[in-house]
Amino acid sequence: MPDVHVPLGFVFRSRAKEEKAAVADKAPLTDSKQPRDPQAPKGRPTPKRSVAQSQRRSVANTPMTRKEAAKRQREERRQALARQREALASGDERYLPARDKGPVRRFARDFVDSRFNIAEFFLPMAILILVLSMVRVAELQSLALLMWLVVIVLIVLDSVLSGFRLKKRLNERFPDDRKRGAVAYALMRSLQMRRLRLPKPQVKRGERP
Repeated sequence: MPDVHVPLGFVFRSRAKEEKAAVADKAPLTDSKQPRDPQAPKGRPTPKRSVAQSQRRSVANTPMTRKEAAKRQREERRQALARQREALASGDERYLPARDKGPVRRFARDFVDSRFNIAEFFLPMAILILVLSMVRVAELQSLALLMWLVVIVLIVLDSVLSGFRLKKRLNERFPDDRKRGAVAYALMRSLQMRRLRLPKPQVKRGERP
């Protein structure tokens, strides 16, 4: 039987190919042992952690529909109004309307609430004068007209004096703060009956603010 001569290089190349093939066969087995992300679709490779986190953030930041946005705005507005009503009753500065916020406005409210103001009796006196003017008696109608003039003059004088006093106190207490509109704010409050004022009075009559 004749001897068959096999080249040595062929033997080494065949062995090298077999080793590469074995490595290639083992590679998928190693990858298959990697835990699959439960959020990854079946049949697809598990995404990297950074990719998965970015996907979750994009889902969380998905814009709402117009109906959902309107519903959220209504709910936020309702909660804000509820907090504002509670603040008007308790005097909580955090949730008061913008026109009532600040130490200057608070002092102006306390200044008005701590004293008697003729203007706060304007509404009941106006009703009384109106009733008298409707009576078909000349004397009562003349009296009603006189009372009306007296009430107007007293309210004007009291408001002017209160405005000067309040302005002086504000300049002493808050020399560097913005005080624009505070006097008019206080005078408008003095026109309201004490029990109807909002925010509710936080000082007693005669108590120095």
